Amino acid sequence: MMEFINADVLSFFDKHPQALPLYQTFAERVFKEVEEVSIRVQKTQITFSNEHNFAFVSFLPARKAAERPEVFITVTFGLSYRVDSPRIDTAVEPYANRWTHHMLISRSEEIDQELMTWIREAAAFASRKRGGRKQG
Repeated sequence: MMEFINADVLSFFDKHPQALPLYQTFAERVFKEVEEVSIRVQKTQITFSNEHNFAFVSFLPARKAAERPEVFITVTFGLSYRVDSPRIDTAVEPYANRWTHHMLISRSEEIDQELMTWIREAAAFASRKRGGRKQG
């Protein structure tokens, strides 16, 4: 198995095993397209970082229940600007020029070049942050 699938990841998906292939597709692309990535599995999310956190996978319900697919992951990433796309479920600006975007993914085809462009931008944006937490 690749380094982005381990016992902690499998445990994270215990209650959502059908979503594991979505995570696997996303993680494969991230590890292929972003340098020096590590993951940290937490109770509510899987964090992707280079020196700083830049993307997250969770089950955050970023859409109303009636509009959510049965199987999904939520991909969260931060950029210096708000992405204007119908694919973004929610976007908030918790700090000036720091936009957090949440996007529900229910099909592996949605893990496409557009999403990965945002993820690569998020990794570059995170690496430029000052005063951010370093991963240990």
